[in-house]
Amino acid sequence: MSDVPPMTPRRAGLAIASLSVGTLLNPLNSSMIAVALLTFRDAFGLDVLTVTWVITAFYLASAAGQPLMGRLGDRFGARRLFLFGMIVVAITCVLTPFAPTFWFVCAGRVALAIGTACAFPSAVALLHPITTRSGLSSPRLLGRLQMANTAGAAIGPVIGGLLVTFLGWQAIFWINVPLALIAFFGVRMFAPIDPARGRQPMRTVLADSDVPGVLTFTAALVALLVFLLGVTQKPQWVLLVVAIAAAGLFVWRELTTRTPFIDLRMLSRNRRLVLVYTGFALFNIVYYVVFFGLPQYLEEFGDYRADVVGLLMLPLASLNILLTPFAARFIERRGIRPAFLFGVGWLIVASALLALLSTSVTPLIPLLITAMMGVPYCVVSIAMSQALYSAATRESAGVATGIFQTSRYVGAILSTTMLGIAFSNGTTPASWIEVTITATVLAVVLLVLVSRWRPVTRTE
Repeated sequence: MSDVPPMTPRRAGLAIASLSVGTLLNPLNSSMIAVALLTFRDAFGLDVLTVTWVITAFYLASAAGQPLMGRLGDRFGARRLFLFGMIVVAITCVLTPFAPTFWFVCAGRVALAIGTACAFPSAVALLHPITTRSGLSSPRLLGRLQMANTAGAAIGPVIGGLLVTFLGWQAIFWINVPLALIAFFGVRMFAPIDPARGRQPMRTVLADSDVPGVLTFTAALVALLVFLLGVTQKPQWVLLVVAIAAAGLFVWRELTTRTPFIDLRMLSRNRRLVLVYTGFALFNIVYYVVFFGLPQYLEEFGDYRADVVGLLMLPLASLNILLTPFAARFIERRGIRPAFLFGVGWLIVASALLALLSTSVTPLIPLLITAMMGVPYCVVSIAMSQALYSAATRESAGVATGIFQTSRYVGAILSTTMLGIAFSNGTTPASWIEVTITATVLAVVLLVLVSRWRPVTRTE
């Protein structure tokens, strides 16, 4: 990259801003859907278990896509991959609103997940050349990306509620088109150009992408999820056998191939990364149980409209954005472990307070709950990102970031499965108490886990 001139701080700032727009698309689309589930159920005549596939399909594709996209970015260039992803997003979101059936919508969500999965690993990989050429602080720029990532998820219900209420479910796809184009042209104009790379045969590219690893990973997840969704009615034990067999094949493949989809040997040598991934998955189970469960509960039991539910979720977005700079500064001064303990301790309290919704759904209670959830979501998310940045080597940054995002989606997938089970007999105060107990217990487990984090250097 020696042929690229040094970047001015202004150009670097515009590059990061453009990358940030791209990175917010994945969490934005993962959260806008939360207030559209009832709309999809009514539009396509679905039950509560079937409609969760519009979420699950997105997360399965994202879970498999993030590490793969990180590797493809390392191979073909982060900037190229980012631009490709934005094109996929724009085309998908123009076409999907015309889908004739619900399953075509799910297919569109899969394509959207793949396109948006290109953004975050590419953005993190581009941080090094941007900071090297501009002289700006990498933690500061990483903080901007993380702010976009968390803000995208936080504001999703507000935007989604307004779009679904006044324009229909199709609008939650259309809104991505201008955002993807802004990110595309911004990165094309301001981000550092990828170094020249030699052409490789498609056979080599496919071999290095570990397609069998991706397929066995996805097969294990899908089989397990379908089994769990039916476990309260008529358990399909054969699916559990398939899940275990696919998981075993996945482990064998990853330990024997030269270029694994998920480097299990690397993870076994880096326990700090394992702690980050496990903790992030647990955190997202708790968070998304509330994030997806609360809108369904308020719309069905509380009889709120989607746009009102979006507004009731607004404190989460507001506090998340407002507190991000303070959380980043707290981590710089005190370290990652104190941030973990504070954030997860608050999460336990917020999870226990969910029980209030079983007695009343008057607006004050949801506003209190979403405000309480906004604090740990901000603090723990940033602490997890900083922990990842400190634990991963620079050479494996793209893949490590991809696996980090996979942890998020595994947690989100499991949360939708839990909600499908909890709400299978109706969205009632009794089922909400089940959600509350599950979230609180998992938050306690997370506190035990993150208390084991230990810094390696004083800068943490």
